[in-house]
Amino acid sequence: MDIKTAMERAEELRKKISYYAEKYYTEDTSEISDYDYDMLYRELEKLEEEFPQIITLDSPTQKVGGEIYNNFEPVVHQVHMESLHDSFSDDELRDFDRKVREVVENPEYIVEPKFDGLSVALEYVNGEFFRGSTRGDGVTGEDVTENIRAIKSVPKKLSSSLPFIEVRGEVYMSEESFRLLCERQEILEEKPFKNPRNAAAGSLRQKDARITASRGLSIFVFNVQRIEGETLAFHDESLERMKELGFAVPFYSKTSDIEEIINYIHEIGDKRGEYDFPIDGAVVKVNSFAEREELGSTAKFPRWAEAYKYPPEEKQTRLSDIEINVGRTGVLTPTGVFEPVTLAGTTVSRATLHNQAFIDERDIRIGSTVILRKAGEIIPEVVSVVSNPPDSIKYEIPSRCPSCGEMTVKLEGEAAVRCTNPSCPAQLMRSLVHFASRDAMDIEGMGPMIIEQLVTAGLIKSPADIYTLDREKLIALDRFAGKSADNLIAAVEKSKSAELYRLIFALGIPHIGARMAKLLTERFASMDAVMNAGEEEIGAIDGFGGVMAKEIVAFFDRESTKQLIEEFRSHDLNMEAEEVIRGSKLEGLTFVLTGTLPMMDRATAGEMIEKEGGKVKSSVSKKTSYVLAGEEAGSKLQKAESLGVPVISEEDLIKMIGGADE
Repeated sequence: MDIKTAMERAEELRKKISYYAEKYYTEDTSEISDYDYDMLYRELEKLEEEFPQIITLDSPTQKVGGEIYNNFEPVVHQVHMESLHDSFSDDELRDFDRKVREVVENPEYIVEPKFDGLSVALEYVNGEFFRGSTRGDGVTGEDVTENIRAIKSVPKKLSSSLPFIEVRGEVYMSEESFRLLCERQEILEEKPFKNPRNAAAGSLRQKDARITASRGLSIFVFNVQRIEGETLAFHDESLERMKELGFAVPFYSKTSDIEEIINYIHEIGDKRGEYDFPIDGAVVKVNSFAEREELGSTAKFPRWAEAYKYPPEEKQTRLSDIEINVGRTGVLTPTGVFEPVTLAGTTVSRATLHNQAFIDERDIRIGSTVILRKAGEIIPEVVSVVSNPPDSIKYEIPSRCPSCGEMTVKLEGEAAVRCTNPSCPAQLMRSLVHFASRDAMDIEGMGPMIIEQLVTAGLIKSPADIYTLDREKLIALDRFAGKSADNLIAAVEKSKSAELYRLIFALGIPHIGARMAKLLTERFASMDAVMNAGEEEIGAIDGFGGVMAKEIVAFFDRESTKQLIEEFRSHDLNMEAEEVIRGSKLEGLTFVLTGTLPMMDRATAGEMIEKEGGKVKSSVSKKTSYVLAGEEAGSKLQKAESLGVPVISEEDLIKMIGGADE
């Protein structure tokens, strides 16, 4: 494609993407599927990568829809976003009521659920969404406007053009969205969030608003912080007004009787498993704003509101069986099967037992009577063992993979037991997703849904089968037409020329990420050389150790691996490493990278350093030459400062390499 054609196509794509983004983010409507939108966006990205001179400042890739933000600006809250005092018993609620009645003769209360999410403030000017910010410390928060804008349930335009209104709400992640996110993270071998609250907070504070938009966040709004053009006297009045304006508001009850309040709070608690949003308690608020003024606040909390926190519910049950699941990298994960019990409003019959160490610490056996609870009101977990049957025996994770029958191994320094057979059927789906992923073979269009479809249809039984895909068989599948089949086959063909390190990374060798695979191919210039290398040779590579070396040798020594490599070879996959030409501007220097960099990711920065002869390490020591720190740098930055190690920015690195020269 010449530059003129590229410019014309890019302009056409920008118009389409901007139109669909406006519909999605502003009008809450979708005229095309998320997949089709992503494909348009990807095409534009590829064009701009190939022809960087055609990039424009107003391109969707350069701004929101979603725009990538390098930092969050502080926002000072004109009305402080106070936290609430917590109660954990009925008597504490009664005590709260007593204190209120010492000031207010006959208070009326509103009771509503307490959401387990991230508190935010939304500001509207003349009915238009203007700014969104996090609670922060209650006085100063962070400007997360574009990420808030990416949440579908946030109204972008109110039903009435009020001069100004600021409302407070809670961004949350539904149980279904949380489970889907955890499944994606597991497939991609990312560390899963522990609970929906952390997931919501982490999703809202992404630098890339596109990631926020993909996480399925929602919001409930429950307070009017400031309003101009109208006067509100009661909390229930404000809830109804916010509902009229287009906000999602919580259900609530109004009463003056503390015993009715207590009963209603327990009723909410009994039903919390039925809701599609996470709650961890209930909130009691004085209804009258005038009475709230009269009651005032302490140094920490308002005196007119109280939060009741539900205690973690625990139940006894019997462990009837232990099932073993095999993950993408071959990790055998034990899952307990229990006699069903009701926890936090839902029936629980399964929970992960994590690994052998977890089982041993609690002496979990088949037949054990155990105590279960829900972590974060979502994930069931075993707290402890109450008793074991007299005839029970200690449980050991099997020495053979339950899926393929191969021997399992437990590597030094790891809690996990693994099957190391790359052709293990149980690992197939996750292995294929990893194989085709962007950092591996980068087969565009071969995502989890397509791979699942191909596996179900019997077209793929190993990574090598990807290179035998037939156009006619693809067209016969749902969601495939001639063009989509041609595009996939073209992407598969293109991947054959991928760098050797990508293929090695794609194999899914435990502990071997993309960077380690690249170091391996810089030392051994072909697949054959890697396969024939010994533990001592591999272990001598800077950054490698005995465990990694042993893992690599064992992996390539397997007959199943050798057969897979030969199949790749027969399909003409690249088996030779590119010659690495290194500079010397950073020779002898060691760098540690931490935080989020403004213009590049850490992997790219690491490559730049290594290409100029520098070394990248994972931990800071007195021998570290520089720490390259971005935003939200954590303990590594603190350690560097304590050791007197120089800290540099991305801009400093570019100047050191010479990238800023005129």
